[in-house]
Amino acid sequence: MDIDNLPKCSANYTALTPLWFLQRAALVHPKRKSVIHGAKHYTWAQTYQRCRRLASALARHSIGLGNTVAVLAPNIPAMYEAHFGVAMAGAVLNCVNIRLDARMVAFLLEHSRAAAVLVDQDFFALAQEALGLIRAKPGFREPVLVVIADEACESSNLERALKQGAVEYEEFLGGGDHEFEWRAPEDEWQSIALGYTSGTTSDPKGVVLSHRGAYLSSLGASLAWDMADGCVYLWTLPMFHCNGWCYTWATAALCGTSVCLRQVTAKAIFSAIAKHKVTHFCAAPIVLNTIIHAPAEDRVPIPSGVHVMTAGAAPPASVLSAMEKQGFRVTHTYGLSETYGPSTVCAWKEEWNSLPLPQRAALKARQGVRYLALEGLEVVNPDTMVPVPADATSIGEIVMRGNMVMKGYLHNPKANQESFRGGWFHSGDLAVKHPDGYIEIKDRAKDIIISGGENISSLEVENAIYGHPHVLEASVVARPDERWGESPCAFITLKSSSSNSAQERELGEDIMKYCRDRLPRYMVPKSVVFGSLPKTATGKIQKHILRAKVKELGPVRYSKL
Repeated sequence: MDIDNLPKCSANYTALTPLWFLQRAALVHPKRKSVIHGAKHYTWAQTYQRCRRLASALARHSIGLGNTVAVLAPNIPAMYEAHFGVAMAGAVLNCVNIRLDARMVAFLLEHSRAAAVLVDQDFFALAQEALGLIRAKPGFREPVLVVIADEACESSNLERALKQGAVEYEEFLGGGDHEFEWRAPEDEWQSIALGYTSGTTSDPKGVVLSHRGAYLSSLGASLAWDMADGCVYLWTLPMFHCNGWCYTWATAALCGTSVCLRQVTAKAIFSAIAKHKVTHFCAAPIVLNTIIHAPAEDRVPIPSGVHVMTAGAAPPASVLSAMEKQGFRVTHTYGLSETYGPSTVCAWKEEWNSLPLPQRAALKARQGVRYLALEGLEVVNPDTMVPVPADATSIGEIVMRGNMVMKGYLHNPKANQESFRGGWFHSGDLAVKHPDGYIEIKDRAKDIIISGGENISSLEVENAIYGHPHVLEASVVARPDERWGESPCAFITLKSSSSNSAQERELGEDIMKYCRDRLPRYMVPKSVVFGSLPKTATGKIQKHILRAKVKELGPVRYSKL
Protein backbone atom coordinates (compact mmCIF):
# COMPACT_ATOMS: atom_id res chain seq x y z
CA MET A 1 0.00 0.00 0.00
CA ASP A 2 1.33 3.44 -0.91
CA ILE A 3 2.43 5.43 2.14
CA ASP A 4 0.16 8.38 1.25
CA ASN A 5 -2.91 6.26 0.59
CA LEU A 6 -3.53 4.78 4.03
CA PRO A 7 -7.24 4.88 4.82
CA LYS A 8 -8.87 7.47 7.07
CA CYS A 9 -11.43 5.87 9.39
CA SER A 10 -13.24 6.43 12.68
CA ALA A 11 -10.33 4.88 14.57
CA ASN A 12 -7.77 7.42 13.37
CA TYR A 13 -9.77 10.53 12.47
CA THR A 14 -12.25 12.66 14.42
CA ALA A 15 -13.50 16.10 13.52
CA LEU A 16 -11.94 18.78 15.70
CA THR A 17 -14.41 20.56 17.99
CA PRO A 18 -14.06 22.31 21.36
CA LEU A 19 -16.98 20.21 22.61
CA TRP A 20 -14.44 17.51 23.45
CA PHE A 21 -12.88 19.89 25.98
CA LEU A 22 -16.05 19.96 28.08
CA GLN A 23 -16.50 16.21 27.98
CA ARG A 24 -12.92 15.69 29.15
CA ALA A 25 -13.16 18.31 31.94
CA ALA A 26 -16.22 16.55 33.35
CA LEU A 27 -14.39 13.20 33.24
CA VAL A 28 -11.05 14.36 34.70
CA HIS A 29 -12.23 16.95 37.24
CA PRO A 30 -15.94 16.35 37.85
CA LYS A 31 -15.88 18.05 41.28
CA ARG A 32 -13.65 21.00 40.38
CA LYS A 33 -15.45 24.33 40.15
CA SER A 34 -16.25 25.25 36.56
CA VAL A 35 -18.31 28.43 36.87
CA ILE A 36 -18.80 30.87 39.74
CA HIS A 37 -21.45 33.58 39.68
CA GLY A 38 -22.09 35.29 43.00
CA ALA A 39 -23.37 32.64 45.38
CA LYS A 40 -23.80 30.09 42.58
CA HIS A 41 -21.01 27.57 42.09
CA TYR A 42 -21.08 24.82 39.47
CA THR A 43 -18.72 21.87 39.01
CA TRP A 44 -17.52 20.50 35.68
CA ALA A 45 -19.84 17.52 36.06
CA GLN A 46 -22.79 19.87 36.59
CA THR A 47 -21.84 22.17 33.72
CA TYR A 48 -21.54 19.21 31.37
CA GLN A 49 -24.98 17.99 32.41
CA ARG A 50 -26.50 21.46 32.07
CA CYS A 51 -25.03 21.90 28.57
CA ARG A 52 -26.41 18.53 27.53
CA ARG A 53 -29.83 19.53 28.91
CA LEU A 54 -29.68 22.73 26.88
CA ALA A 55 -28.79 20.82 23.72
CA SER A 56 -31.58 18.32 24.36
CA ALA A 57 -34.15 21.05 25.02
CA LEU A 58 -33.21 22.82 21.78
CA ALA A 59 -33.41 19.54 19.87
CA ARG A 60 -36.91 18.92 21.27
CA HIS A 61 -37.91 22.23 19.72
CA SER A 62 -36.49 21.02 16.37
CA ILE A 63 -33.52 23.36 16.63
CA GLY A 64 -30.32 21.86 15.27
CA LEU A 65 -28.19 21.73 12.15
CA GLY A 66 -28.66 24.86 10.03
CA ASN A 67 -30.31 26.87 12.83
CA THR A 68 -28.95 29.86 14.72
CA VAL A 69 -29.49 30.49 18.43
CA ALA A 70 -29.04 34.08 19.60
CA VAL A 71 -28.03 34.89 23.16
CA LEU A 72 -28.50 38.38 24.57
CA ALA A 73 -26.85 38.36 27.99
CA PRO A 74 -23.92 39.66 30.04
CA ASN A 75 -21.28 37.38 31.59
CA ILE A 76 -23.47 34.85 33.39
CA PRO A 77 -23.41 31.02 33.59
CA ALA A 78 -26.10 30.63 30.93
CA MET A 79 -23.96 32.54 28.44
CA TYR A 80 -21.04 30.22 29.18
CA GLU A 81 -23.25 27.12 28.86
CA ALA A 82 -24.58 28.31 25.50
CA HIS A 83 -21.06 28.08 24.05
CA PHE A 84 -21.30 24.31 24.39
CA GLY A 85 -24.99 23.46 24.56
CA VAL A 86 -25.97 25.19 21.32
CA ALA A 87 -23.22 23.43 19.36
CA MET A 88 -24.09 20.08 21.00
CA ALA A 89 -27.49 20.43 19.35
CA GLY A 90 -25.75 21.03 16.01
CA ALA A 91 -26.85 24.68 15.91
CA VAL A 92 -24.81 27.88 15.55
CA LEU A 93 -24.33 30.30 18.46
CA ASN A 94 -24.76 34.04 17.92
CA CYS A 95 -23.79 36.09 20.98
CA VAL A 96 -25.39 39.53 20.65
CA ASN A 97 -23.81 42.69 22.04
CA ILE A 98 -26.03 43.88 24.91
CA ARG A 99 -25.10 47.53 24.24
CA LEU A 100 -26.77 47.60 20.82
CA ASP A 101 -30.05 49.41 20.25
CA ALA A 102 -33.26 47.63 19.24
CA ARG A 103 -32.84 48.51 15.55
CA MET A 104 -29.43 46.87 15.39
CA VAL A 105 -30.50 43.83 17.42
CA ALA A 106 -33.44 43.44 15.04
CA PHE A 107 -31.06 43.48 12.06
CA LEU A 108 -28.91 40.75 13.64
CA LEU A 109 -31.87 38.52 14.53
CA GLU A 110 -33.33 38.87 11.05
CA HIS A 111 -30.02 38.47 9.21
CA SER A 112 -29.08 35.36 11.20
CA ARG A 113 -32.64 33.97 11.06
CA ALA A 114 -32.51 33.16 14.76
CA ALA A 115 -34.61 30.09 15.62
CA ALA A 116 -34.29 30.73 19.37
CA VAL A 117 -33.41 33.72 21.52
CA LEU A 118 -31.99 33.26 25.00
CA VAL A 119 -32.16 36.60 26.81
CA ASP A 120 -31.17 37.81 30.25
CA GLN A 121 -34.15 39.20 32.15
CA ASP A 122 -32.71 42.73 32.20
CA PHE A 123 -32.53 42.76 28.39
CA PHE A 124 -35.89 41.15 27.67
CA ALA A 125 -37.52 44.50 26.80
CA LEU A 126 -34.72 45.13 24.29
CA ALA A 127 -35.27 41.71 22.69
CA GLN A 128 -39.03 42.24 22.50
CA GLU A 129 -38.63 45.67 20.92
CA ALA A 130 -36.21 44.22 18.38
CA LEU A 131 -38.54 41.35 17.51
CA GLY A 132 -41.40 43.82 17.17
CA LEU A 133 -39.49 45.61 14.42
CA ILE A 134 -39.26 42.48 12.25
CA ARG A 135 -42.45 40.52 13.06
CA ALA A 136 -44.37 42.00 10.17
CA LYS A 137 -41.64 41.28 7.61
CA PRO A 138 -42.17 38.50 5.03
CA GLY A 139 -40.76 35.13 6.07
CA PHE A 140 -40.52 35.99 9.76
CA ARG A 141 -40.82 32.98 12.07
CA GLU A 142 -41.32 33.51 15.79
CA PRO A 143 -38.24 32.21 17.61
CA VAL A 144 -38.35 30.15 20.79
CA LEU A 145 -38.01 32.78 23.51
CA VAL A 146 -36.18 31.86 26.73
CA VAL A 147 -35.61 34.33 29.58
CA ILE A 148 -32.66 33.86 31.94
CA ALA A 149 -33.38 34.75 35.57
CA ASP A 150 -30.72 36.28 37.78
CA GLU A 151 -31.17 36.82 41.52
CA ALA A 152 -29.00 39.94 41.29
CA CYS A 153 -31.61 41.64 39.08
CA GLU A 154 -34.96 43.31 39.61
CA SER A 155 -37.63 40.57 39.71
CA SER A 156 -40.27 42.65 37.89
CA ASN A 157 -38.35 42.27 34.61
CA LEU A 158 -38.55 38.48 34.91
CA GLU A 159 -42.25 38.57 35.80
CA ARG A 160 -42.95 40.76 32.78
CA ALA A 161 -41.11 38.37 30.49
CA LEU A 162 -42.99 35.32 31.78
CA LYS A 163 -46.33 37.09 31.34
CA GLN A 164 -45.40 37.74 27.71
CA GLY A 165 -44.89 34.06 27.00
CA ALA A 166 -41.17 33.51 27.53
CA VAL A 167 -39.96 30.26 29.09
CA GLU A 168 -37.63 30.60 32.09
CA TYR A 169 -34.15 29.20 31.39
CA GLU A 170 -34.02 26.69 34.26
CA GLU A 171 -37.47 25.42 33.28
CA PHE A 172 -36.25 25.14 29.69
CA LEU A 173 -33.26 23.07 30.84
CA GLY A 174 -35.61 20.92 32.90
CA GLY A 175 -37.24 19.83 29.65
CA GLY A 176 -33.92 18.46 28.43
CA ASP A 177 -32.03 15.25 29.11
CA HIS A 178 -28.76 15.52 31.09
CA GLU A 179 -27.56 12.35 29.31
CA PHE A 180 -28.36 13.68 25.84
CA GLU A 181 -26.17 11.85 23.29
CA TRP A 182 -24.66 14.76 21.46
CA ARG A 183 -22.49 14.06 18.44
CA ALA A 184 -19.40 15.80 17.19
CA PRO A 185 -19.88 17.34 13.75
CA GLU A 186 -19.20 14.98 10.86
CA ASP A 187 -17.29 17.79 9.20
CA GLU A 188 -15.12 20.07 11.33
CA TRP A 189 -15.79 22.83 8.78
CA GLN A 190 -19.33 22.95 10.16
CA SER A 191 -20.18 26.34 11.65
CA ILE A 192 -20.05 26.70 15.43
CA ALA A 193 -20.54 30.44 15.95
CA LEU A 194 -21.64 33.62 14.24
CA GLY A 195 -20.48 37.06 15.33
CA TYR A 196 -21.04 40.50 13.90
CA THR A 197 -18.64 43.33 13.17
CA SER A 198 -19.38 46.74 14.67
CA GLY A 199 -21.01 48.15 11.53
CA THR A 200 -20.01 51.74 12.28
CA THR A 201 -20.20 52.87 8.65
CA SER A 202 -22.60 50.27 7.18
CA ASP A 203 -24.63 47.24 8.21
CA PRO A 204 -22.64 44.80 10.38
CA LYS A 205 -21.13 41.79 8.64
CA GLY A 206 -21.80 38.31 10.02
CA VAL A 207 -18.53 36.50 10.75
CA VAL A 208 -18.93 32.71 10.50
CA LEU A 209 -16.57 30.49 12.52
CA SER A 210 -15.97 26.73 12.28
CA HIS A 211 -15.59 23.94 14.85
CA ARG A 212 -12.05 23.35 13.58
CA GLY A 213 -11.08 27.00 13.90
CA ALA A 214 -12.60 27.26 17.40
CA TYR A 215 -10.72 24.15 18.56
CA LEU A 216 -7.34 25.32 17.29
CA SER A 217 -7.86 28.96 18.30
CA SER A 218 -8.75 27.93 21.86
CA LEU A 219 -5.57 25.91 22.21
CA GLY A 220 -3.56 28.66 20.56
CA ALA A 221 -5.01 31.22 22.98
CA SER A 222 -3.99 29.04 25.94
CA LEU A 223 -0.44 28.54 24.67
CA ALA A 224 0.03 32.23 23.91
CA TRP A 225 -0.59 33.12 27.54
CA ASP A 226 1.13 30.51 29.74
CA MET A 227 -2.19 29.22 31.03
CA ALA A 228 -2.02 26.07 33.13
CA ASP A 229 -4.38 23.33 34.27
CA GLY A 230 -6.76 24.68 36.89
CA CYS A 231 -6.31 28.36 36.03
CA VAL A 232 -8.90 30.78 37.45
CA TYR A 233 -10.21 33.12 34.76
CA LEU A 234 -12.13 36.32 35.56
CA TRP A 235 -14.72 37.34 32.96
CA THR A 236 -14.10 41.06 32.58
CA LEU A 237 -14.11 40.68 28.79
CA PRO A 238 -17.68 40.22 27.47
CA MET A 239 -18.33 36.67 26.29
CA PHE A 240 -20.32 38.20 23.44
CA HIS A 241 -17.11 39.76 22.11
CA CYS A 242 -15.48 37.23 19.74
CA ASN A 243 -16.78 34.42 21.98
CA GLY A 244 -14.67 35.79 24.79
CA TRP A 245 -11.54 35.57 22.61
CA CYS A 246 -12.11 31.77 22.67
CA TYR A 247 -11.48 31.58 26.44
CA THR A 248 -15.01 30.24 26.84
CA TRP A 249 -13.75 27.03 25.26
CA ALA A 250 -10.12 27.32 26.43
CA THR A 251 -11.05 27.32 30.13
CA ALA A 252 -12.75 23.96 29.57
CA ALA A 253 -9.65 22.61 27.81
CA LEU A 254 -7.62 23.53 30.89
CA CYS A 255 -10.30 22.40 33.38
CA GLY A 256 -10.10 25.90 34.83
CA THR A 257 -12.64 27.97 36.72
CA SER A 258 -14.62 30.83 35.16
CA VAL A 259 -15.57 33.64 37.54
CA CYS A 260 -18.45 35.60 36.01
CA LEU A 261 -18.57 39.36 36.45
CA ARG A 262 -21.89 40.82 35.45
CA GLN A 263 -20.70 44.43 35.73
CA VAL A 264 -17.08 45.45 35.27
CA THR A 265 -15.72 47.95 37.80
CA ALA A 266 -12.28 48.31 39.33
CA LYS A 267 -13.73 47.45 42.74
CA ALA A 268 -15.33 44.25 41.41
CA ILE A 269 -12.09 43.24 39.68
CA PHE A 270 -9.92 43.72 42.76
CA SER A 271 -12.47 41.95 44.95
CA ALA A 272 -12.77 38.94 42.62
CA ILE A 273 -9.00 38.56 42.32
CA ALA A 274 -8.60 38.52 46.09
CA LYS A 275 -11.61 36.29 46.83
CA HIS A 276 -11.23 33.67 44.09
CA LYS A 277 -7.44 33.76 43.56
CA VAL A 278 -7.85 34.81 39.93
CA THR A 279 -4.85 33.99 37.76
CA HIS A 280 -5.92 35.49 34.40
CA PHE A 281 -8.27 38.08 32.95
CA CYS A 282 -8.64 39.98 29.67
CA ALA A 283 -9.34 43.68 29.36
CA ALA A 284 -9.39 46.46 26.80
CA PRO A 285 -6.89 49.31 27.41
CA ILE A 286 -9.71 51.45 28.85
CA VAL A 287 -10.29 48.86 31.58
CA LEU A 288 -6.57 48.87 32.36
CA ASN A 289 -6.82 52.62 32.78
CA THR A 290 -9.70 52.13 35.22
CA ILE A 291 -7.60 49.71 37.27
CA ILE A 292 -4.59 52.02 37.31
CA HIS A 293 -6.61 54.99 38.55
CA ALA A 294 -8.89 53.11 40.97
CA PRO A 295 -9.32 54.99 44.26
CA ALA A 296 -7.79 53.48 47.38
CA GLU A 297 -11.18 52.50 48.81
CA ASP A 298 -11.86 50.25 45.79
CA ARG A 299 -8.61 48.33 46.15
CA VAL A 300 -7.80 45.25 48.16
CA PRO A 301 -4.44 43.46 48.44
CA ILE A 302 -3.86 41.07 45.53
CA PRO A 303 -1.02 38.68 44.72
CA SER A 304 1.66 39.95 42.36
CA GLY A 305 1.86 38.37 38.92
CA VAL A 306 -1.82 38.18 37.92
CA HIS A 307 -1.85 37.72 34.14
CA VAL A 308 -3.69 40.34 32.10
CA MET A 309 -4.26 40.14 28.35
CA THR A 310 -5.12 43.31 26.48
CA ALA A 311 -5.98 44.00 22.86
CA GLY A 312 -7.90 46.54 20.83
CA ALA A 313 -6.11 49.81 20.15
CA ALA A 314 -2.45 49.65 21.05
CA PRO A 315 -2.16 50.35 24.80
CA PRO A 316 0.00 53.41 25.45
CA ALA A 317 3.39 52.52 26.90
CA SER A 318 2.52 54.61 29.98
CA VAL A 319 -0.49 52.37 30.70
CA LEU A 320 1.54 49.17 30.31
CA SER A 321 4.23 50.60 32.56
CA ALA A 322 1.73 51.58 35.26
CA MET A 323 0.12 48.11 35.22
CA GLU A 324 3.52 46.48 35.64
CA LYS A 325 4.32 48.75 38.60
CA GLN A 326 1.10 47.57 40.27
CA GLY A 327 2.17 43.94 39.97
CA PHE A 328 0.18 42.81 36.90
CA ARG A 329 1.82 40.83 34.10
CA VAL A 330 0.44 42.25 30.87
CA THR A 331 0.42 40.36 27.57
CA HIS A 332 -0.42 42.40 24.49
CA THR A 333 -2.31 40.74 21.64
CA TYR A 334 -4.07 41.81 18.46
CA GLY A 335 -6.78 40.35 16.27
CA LEU A 336 -10.24 40.80 14.84
CA SER A 337 -13.65 39.13 14.90
CA GLU A 338 -12.61 37.55 11.61
CA THR A 339 -9.66 35.80 13.32
CA TYR A 340 -11.51 34.39 16.35
CA GLY A 341 -10.31 37.37 18.38
CA PRO A 342 -6.58 37.85 19.14
CA SER A 343 -4.32 36.04 16.69
CA THR A 344 -0.97 37.75 17.23
CA VAL A 345 0.93 38.18 20.49
CA CYS A 346 3.87 40.24 21.64
CA ALA A 347 5.76 37.10 22.63
CA TRP A 348 8.08 38.11 25.45
CA LYS A 349 11.80 37.41 25.36
CA GLU A 350 13.80 36.79 28.51
CA GLU A 351 16.58 39.15 27.48
CA TRP A 352 14.12 42.05 27.53
CA ASN A 353 13.65 41.72 31.30
CA SER A 354 16.91 43.58 31.96
CA LEU A 355 15.85 46.65 29.97
CA PRO A 356 14.61 49.83 31.70
CA LEU A 357 10.85 49.92 32.29
CA PRO A 358 10.08 52.50 29.54
CA GLN A 359 11.86 50.34 26.96
CA ARG A 360 10.07 47.20 28.14
CA ALA A 361 6.72 48.99 27.87
CA ALA A 362 7.53 50.24 24.36
CA LEU A 363 8.43 46.70 23.25
CA LYS A 364 5.29 45.30 24.86
CA ALA A 365 3.10 47.82 23.01
CA ARG A 366 3.89 46.10 19.70
CA GLN A 367 1.39 43.61 18.26
CA GLY A 368 4.12 41.01 17.85
CA VAL A 369 4.08 37.69 16.01
CA ARG A 370 1.46 35.18 14.94
CA TYR A 371 -0.25 32.75 17.30
CA LEU A 372 0.83 29.13 16.97
CA ALA A 373 -2.55 28.33 15.37
CA LEU A 374 -2.23 31.08 12.73
CA GLU A 375 -0.14 29.89 9.81
CA GLY A 376 0.37 33.16 7.96
CA LEU A 377 0.97 36.76 9.07
CA GLU A 378 2.49 39.44 6.89
CA VAL A 379 2.59 43.21 6.32
CA VAL A 380 2.20 43.94 2.61
CA ASN A 381 1.57 46.58 0.02
CA PRO A 382 -2.18 45.91 -0.42
CA ASP A 383 -2.07 46.62 -4.17
CA THR A 384 0.91 44.42 -5.07
CA MET A 385 0.80 42.00 -2.09
CA VAL A 386 4.59 42.41 -1.82
CA PRO A 387 5.80 42.30 1.82
CA VAL A 388 7.18 45.59 3.15
CA PRO A 389 10.81 45.61 4.31
CA ALA A 390 11.41 44.88 8.00
CA ASP A 391 12.73 48.37 8.67
CA ALA A 392 10.21 49.60 11.30
CA THR A 393 9.35 52.44 8.91
CA SER A 394 7.63 51.16 5.74
CA ILE A 395 3.87 50.97 6.27
CA GLY A 396 1.68 48.23 4.79
CA GLU A 397 -1.52 46.34 5.52
CA ILE A 398 -1.64 43.41 7.94
CA VAL A 399 -2.84 40.24 6.19
CA MET A 400 -3.39 36.76 7.64
CA ARG A 401 -4.20 33.25 6.54
CA GLY A 402 -4.65 29.88 8.17
CA ASN A 403 -6.91 28.05 10.60
CA MET A 404 -7.65 31.17 12.67
CA VAL A 405 -9.30 32.98 9.76
CA MET A 406 -13.10 32.91 9.53
CA LYS A 407 -15.05 30.80 7.04
CA GLY A 408 -16.43 34.03 5.60
CA TYR A 409 -19.18 36.62 5.96
CA LEU A 410 -22.77 35.39 6.06
CA HIS A 411 -24.86 36.24 2.95
CA ASN A 412 -22.12 38.58 1.67
CA PRO A 413 -20.14 37.17 -1.29
CA LYS A 414 -18.92 40.62 -2.35
CA ALA A 415 -17.31 41.26 1.04
CA ASN A 416 -15.79 37.77 1.02
CA GLN A 417 -14.20 38.35 -2.37
CA GLU A 418 -12.73 41.65 -1.24
CA SER A 419 -11.50 40.38 2.14
CA PHE A 420 -9.84 37.24 0.73
CA ARG A 421 -8.24 38.77 -2.36
CA GLY A 422 -4.78 37.49 -3.15
CA GLY A 423 -5.24 34.41 -0.99
CA TRP A 424 -4.99 36.34 2.29
CA PHE A 425 -7.46 37.92 4.72
CA HIS A 426 -7.09 41.69 4.59
CA SER A 427 -7.39 43.28 8.04
CA GLY A 428 -7.58 46.94 7.03
CA ASP A 429 -4.97 47.72 9.71
CA LEU A 430 -1.76 49.50 8.77
CA ALA A 431 1.52 48.46 10.39
CA VAL A 432 5.28 48.29 10.12
CA LYS A 433 7.52 45.27 10.57
CA HIS A 434 10.53 45.56 12.86
CA PRO A 435 13.88 43.94 12.07
CA ASP A 436 13.11 41.18 14.61
CA GLY A 437 9.92 40.28 12.67
CA TYR A 438 7.50 41.78 15.21
CA ILE A 439 4.73 43.90 13.73
CA GLU A 440 3.49 47.20 15.13
CA ILE A 441 0.19 48.79 14.14
CA LYS A 442 0.33 52.40 13.11
CA ASP A 443 -3.36 52.89 12.42
CA ARG A 444 -6.54 51.66 10.82
CA ALA A 445 -6.46 52.62 7.15
CA LYS A 446 -9.43 54.93 7.74
CA ASP A 447 -7.78 56.53 10.81
CA ILE A 448 -4.61 57.77 9.09
CA ILE A 449 -4.52 61.59 9.04
CA ILE A 450 -3.09 63.13 5.87
CA SER A 451 -1.76 66.59 6.63
CA GLY A 452 0.04 68.53 3.91
CA GLY A 453 0.80 65.27 2.13
CA GLU A 454 2.29 63.68 5.27
CA ASN A 455 0.72 60.57 6.82
CA ILE A 456 0.11 60.93 10.56
CA SER A 457 -0.55 57.90 12.73
CA SER A 458 -3.32 58.80 15.17
CA LEU A 459 -2.06 56.05 17.48
CA GLU A 460 1.39 57.62 17.62
CA VAL A 461 -0.08 60.99 18.60
CA GLU A 462 -2.34 59.33 21.18
CA ASN A 463 0.60 57.48 22.68
CA ALA A 464 2.42 60.78 23.20
CA ILE A 465 -0.62 62.47 24.76
CA TYR A 466 -1.14 59.60 27.22
CA GLY A 467 2.20 60.43 28.80
CA HIS A 468 0.86 63.80 30.02
CA PRO A 469 0.21 63.63 33.78
CA HIS A 470 -3.32 65.11 33.58
CA VAL A 471 -4.61 62.86 30.76
CA LEU A 472 -6.83 59.88 31.56
CA GLU A 473 -7.96 59.00 28.01
CA ALA A 474 -7.15 60.30 24.55
CA SER A 475 -8.30 59.74 20.99
CA VAL A 476 -7.10 61.57 17.89
CA VAL A 477 -9.00 61.97 14.61
CA ALA A 478 -8.63 64.02 11.45
CA ARG A 479 -10.15 67.49 11.32
CA PRO A 480 -10.65 69.42 8.08
CA ASP A 481 -7.95 72.07 7.74
CA GLU A 482 -8.07 74.82 5.09
CA ARG A 483 -4.30 75.02 4.81
CA TRP A 484 -3.18 71.40 5.35
CA GLY A 485 -6.22 69.44 4.20
CA GLU A 486 -6.40 67.65 7.54
CA SER A 487 -4.90 68.21 10.96
CA PRO A 488 -4.99 66.18 14.18
CA CYS A 489 -7.78 66.91 16.66
CA ALA A 490 -7.33 65.42 20.15
CA PHE A 491 -10.33 64.37 22.23
CA ILE A 492 -9.21 64.12 25.86
CA THR A 493 -10.69 62.99 29.16
CA LEU A 494 -8.85 64.51 32.11
CA LYS A 495 -8.14 62.69 35.35
CA SER A 496 -9.95 65.48 37.18
CA SER A 497 -13.40 66.47 35.94
CA SER A 498 -13.60 69.67 38.03
CA SER A 499 -11.63 71.95 35.72
CA ASN A 500 -13.20 75.15 34.33
CA SER A 501 -12.84 76.64 30.84
CA ALA A 502 -9.83 78.77 31.71
CA GLN A 503 -8.03 75.79 33.26
CA GLU A 504 -8.84 73.66 30.21
CA ARG A 505 -7.41 76.29 27.85
CA GLU A 506 -4.26 76.34 29.95
CA LEU A 507 -4.12 72.55 29.96
CA GLY A 508 -4.74 72.46 26.22
CA GLU A 509 -1.74 74.70 25.62
CA ASP A 510 0.35 72.58 27.97
CA ILE A 511 -0.67 69.36 26.18
CA MET A 512 0.24 70.85 22.81
CA LYS A 513 3.63 71.95 24.18
CA TYR A 514 4.07 68.46 25.63
CA CYS A 515 3.43 66.99 22.17
CA ARG A 516 5.77 69.47 20.44
CA ASP A 517 8.58 68.26 22.71
CA ARG A 518 7.96 64.65 21.61
CA LEU A 519 6.59 64.72 18.07
CA PRO A 520 7.36 66.36 14.72
CA ARG A 521 5.50 69.67 14.52
CA TYR A 522 3.14 68.50 11.75
CA MET A 523 1.88 65.73 14.07
CA VAL A 524 1.00 68.02 17.00
CA PRO A 525 -2.79 68.42 17.50
CA LYS A 526 -4.06 71.81 16.39
CA SER A 527 -7.27 71.50 18.41
CA VAL A 528 -8.24 69.86 21.70
CA VAL A 529 -11.69 68.79 22.89
CA PHE A 530 -12.25 67.87 26.55
CA GLY A 531 -14.91 65.48 27.85
CA SER A 532 -15.93 61.82 28.22
CA LEU A 533 -15.18 59.68 25.18
CA PRO A 534 -17.89 57.49 23.57
CA LYS A 535 -17.10 53.76 23.81
CA THR A 536 -18.38 50.41 22.63
CA ALA A 537 -19.47 47.65 25.02
CA THR A 538 -15.94 46.28 24.97
CA GLY A 539 -14.32 49.59 25.89
CA LYS A 540 -13.15 50.65 22.44
CA ILE A 541 -13.35 54.36 21.75
CA GLN A 542 -15.86 55.05 18.95
CA LYS A 543 -13.85 57.18 16.55
CA HIS A 544 -16.68 57.39 14.03
CA ILE A 545 -18.67 59.41 16.59
CA LEU A 546 -15.68 61.69 17.17
CA ARG A 547 -15.27 62.18 13.41
CA ALA A 548 -18.89 63.29 13.22
CA LYS A 549 -18.41 65.57 16.21
CA VAL A 550 -15.32 67.21 14.76
CA LYS A 551 -17.35 68.52 11.81
CA GLU A 552 -19.51 70.51 14.25
CA LEU A 553 -16.63 72.26 16.01
CA GLY A 554 -16.05 75.16 13.64
CA PRO A 555 -12.83 77.21 13.85
CA VAL A 556 -12.17 76.66 17.56
CA ARG A 557 -8.94 75.63 19.25
CA TYR A 558 -10.48 74.25 22.45
CA SER A 559 -13.94 72.88 23.12
CA LYS A 560 -15.95 70.48 25.28
CA LEU A 561 -17.78 67.31 24.31
